[in-house]
Amino acid sequence: MTLNTNTPELRFALDVVRQAALLARRIRSEMAVEGIAKSDLSPVTVADFAGQAVAGRALEQAFPAETLVAEEKVDALKTDEGRPILDLLVGHLGADAETVCRWIDRGAAEPGRRFWTLDPIDGTKGYLRGDQYAVALALIEDGAVRLGVLGCPGLGADCRPAEGACGMVLAAVRGEGTWAAPLEGDGGFRRLQVSACADGKGARLMRSFEAGHTDAGLIEDVAATLGVEAAPVRMDSQAKYAVLAAGGGELLFRLLSPKRPDYRECIWDQAAGSIVLEEAGGRITDLAGRPLDFGTGRRLERNRGVCASNGALHEAALAALRQVGAVPAD
Repeated sequence: MTLNTNTPELRFALDVVRQAALLARRIRSEMAVEGIAKSDLSPVTVADFAGQAVAGRALEQAFPAETLVAEEKVDALKTDEGRPILDLLVGHLGADAETVCRWIDRGAAEPGRRFWTLDPIDGTKGYLRGDQYAVALALIEDGAVRLGVLGCPGLGADCRPAEGACGMVLAAVRGEGTWAAPLEGDGGFRRLQVSACADGKGARLMRSFEAGHTDAGLIEDVAATLGVEAAPVRMDSQAKYAVLAAGGGELLFRLLSPKRPDYRECIWDQAAGSIVLEEAGGRITDLAGRPLDFGTGRRLERNRGVCASNGALHEAALAALRQVGAVPAD
């Protein structure tokens, strides 16, 4: 079995993610990473807006009637602080400011029955540090992810973090598996499979450098309950799902932060990564074991937190979450 990359939707998604990821890498190499602050104080870079503009432009050309739901808001570029970033975008994209803003603004749409969702740079802080980040694009229909593509410029050919990595693109289509290929060139896709580890002692936890949306202390309690002895794998962004899908880890948790107990995950932060993991044989739910419901708007309103695994350890992980009190009351 091989991945059929000739379907219009998958071809579109692969083209967008590859273009956006390569542009992000070029922007970073040129040191054009001056950011402005969003209302939540996270940095926004030229690459965030550039990636969203790439997707908006491509959608306008390939599927002009379809909806894009994405993270960035064009209003930030219309301030005195944002104008220098807009000028850089004009240079990188070869279009005037009005056109660039129109492309970006496509992402402000509200979800419907069928729509695309994009995180142009997932792991912005990792991007700024020179670590892992991902471009994540998914197609959602009737509340479920139909296909997802991740572009991970910091992963090597084995889908592991590597210095001077070639970069990888991962594609998953519902019912057709998860596949990986080099970000550039003519390298073919190979199918990925999660780890077969079924013993908590050997489980490797995927851990973020940034802990703003989770409870790091409670994750330690979950790990202890599972008997985890292996060192964690620390990295940012949905690239963690790529590593899980390729067998480089077994568990990932997004617990509720004591500082933000009512937080709900944004759909673009989980959509592409979730199908990449599931189609490689893994499993992803919320902390109570419910499937993620992508049909509730721009956030996962019916879900709280995330439990992702290689599948074999999922029930044990859910039990450990309950045991340490990490499952929020409805």
